[in-house]
Amino acid sequence: MTEIDRTALIARHRVRLRGLDPLSPLTVGNGEFCFTVDPTGLQTFPDSYPVAARYGEVPGTLLGTLSNWGWHSSPGRVELEPTMREYASPHGPARYADLGGSLDSVSASGQSPAEEWLRNNPHRLDLGRLGLWTGGDEPHAGALTAVDQTLDLATGIIASSFRLAGRGFAVRTGVHPERDAIGVRIRGGGEFGLRLAFAGGSEAWANAADWQHPETHVSRVERTPAGWRILRTLDETVYTVSVTAPGSVLEEVGPHRYVVRPGPETTDWALTVEYFRGDGPGVALGAEETFAASTAHWSAFWQKGGALDLADSDDPRAGELERRVVLSQYLSALSAGSLPPAETGLALNSWRGKFHLEMHWWHHGWLAQWGRPDLLERSLNWYGRIMGRARATAQGQGLPGARWPKQVGPDGIEAPSPIGPFLIWQQPHPIHLAELVRRARPGRAALERWAPIVIETAEFMAAYAASGPAGFELGPPLVPSQESYADTRATAKNPTFELAYWSWALEVACRWLEQLGRPVPARWRDVATGMSPLPMRDGRYVALSTPPFLERNDHPSMLAALGVVPPTALVDAAAMRRTLDDVLADWRWETAWGWDFPMAAMTAARLGLPSLAVDCLLLDQPKNTYLANGHNWQDDSLPVYLPGNGGLLLATGLLAAGSDATAAVGFGAGWRARQEGISPLP
Repeated sequence: MTEIDRTALIARHRVRLRGLDPLSPLTVGNGEFCFTVDPTGLQTFPDSYPVAARYGEVPGTLLGTLSNWGWHSSPGRVELEPTMREYASPHGPARYADLGGSLDSVSASGQSPAEEWLRNNPHRLDLGRLGLWTGGDEPHAGALTAVDQTLDLATGIIASSFRLAGRGFAVRTGVHPERDAIGVRIRGGGEFGLRLAFAGGSEAWANAADWQHPETHVSRVERTPAGWRILRTLDETVYTVSVTAPGSVLEEVGPHRYVVRPGPETTDWALTVEYFRGDGPGVALGAEETFAASTAHWSAFWQKGGALDLADSDDPRAGELERRVVLSQYLSALSAGSLPPAETGLALNSWRGKFHLEMHWWHHGWLAQWGRPDLLERSLNWYGRIMGRARATAQGQGLPGARWPKQVGPDGIEAPSPIGPFLIWQQPHPIHLAELVRRARPGRAALERWAPIVIETAEFMAAYAASGPAGFELGPPLVPSQESYADTRATAKNPTFELAYWSWALEVACRWLEQLGRPVPARWRDVATGMSPLPMRDGRYVALSTPPFLERNDHPSMLAALGVVPPTALVDAAAMRRTLDDVLADWRWETAWGWDFPMAAMTAARLGLPSLAVDCLLLDQPKNTYLANGHNWQDDSLPVYLPGNGGLLLATGLLAAGSDATAAVGFGAGWRARQEGISPLP
């Protein structure tokens, strides 16, 4: 088979916009820092990119400047432990970060001030807004014409040309791969420059910036040899903005608002805006240096790791699927940093920028599968940093090992919720992710590096499972991955997906200890091989073994028992095929989420049904929408949903490279796929 022309593959899917698309701004970044822009290559028109509010809060914008280090907490710090509630469990009384009152996706009421503070803090901070200044009043989007904007995936640079109020401009925008620096080059005539504006921290669900209270934060400007430093203070959060623009002028035009402009008669102007945690001085960095570093980084990125070429396929959907695959790699890599990503990555806030650990595998499991284990290891390392808190959570429930949280910030403190603290399907994820890294890095080094996380995870899992009449059981209390059963959390037991996942992950943990030459606890083996049978009704798997057994909304999670989870002795393939057919017949897909479509595809792939797998991946449903910029749209409050992108890559990788249990099944009739560097899944 001929080698894939990776340059041509990537060039086919560069993003080109010919106008202002309010759902598809473009983003540049480096895994730790991202900058999202409108057709000016800057953030000139944030109000043209609205993100709907939840909980009656202030709406947000898709144009953000976000980082993994930029977090803020409101004054009045609260400790989690006094707010926790006790539940009966098979192991005795267990403490959970439950939430009082009522909570759904659009409203919340009845929470205590302490619970509200814990849910809202810390929140990720929009570090600053950079817009085009054209002299006088701020421009408006209605004056924008002749837009031609391209994101060159091969370089990570956005080129924007446009006319604003009749004046022509060309702007280049890029982010340095190793520094949180934005390089900008502007060509134009007449007066122009850059507007800088800084906001306070926001507790809103989607809005990372509070523009209404300038008195709550401080901006202080200092001159430097190459430009200026702006020192930002928001309560205990301190960061520095370095502007490198030799020969330019900075003018304060309002509270926390500045204009930087070049000298008179300038028609070609370059500058760099760099962000630092704390008050670091920073070494001056030029825009052209930033562009060159970005080009070198992204060129190397595309020439290594996995690649999938579908250009020779006859199926008319091949071009769209290939587009989704290529853009999903770029978008997912933008958030492959030192923290597990938020569901919206570093593009905008969702859930106040906190990340959901049950989504970590969906976000970044593909990285090891597609030959990029180094990018996965960045965030996998974070589990070790919160090990002490995870152990304390387990101890509060009378168990050994580490119990991983659900919705958290960098500190690993669980956000109170009637759902999140009761989920258990995030628990096996660190074992699964570590196993994917080990497979990508054969040898003892990976085993030794990640063994502490695997061992502590397995220790909790083996102890959490309780002996029952038909085998080891899970819960109560718990909420399955299909969150429709949250109201039954005090009595819910034995979710299908989680039973299979528990068995498989503990078997993997046993093999790790064997390979390390360490004794395997008998309890681990007993639980791995002795889980209760998966709950069934009418010959099909249901969500859990307790009433109401199955609701036909949200995630069809029982499919994950064979798909996300490799084959186990617990799953009967014929029963899973009947279950898949039943789900596809009349599931309420409008209530599903972006990763449910690749989840169903992975089940079909493991059943040897490639054509059905592709149909699942490309199912025509609103939440399976992929926008012009490649993002997986869910609704007006969640226009970016990266678990869908990561799931797409996991599923297409499974079709292209297969698994240990089955050879690659391909994509079915009418498809001719070529792949390089994609490894089989377990």
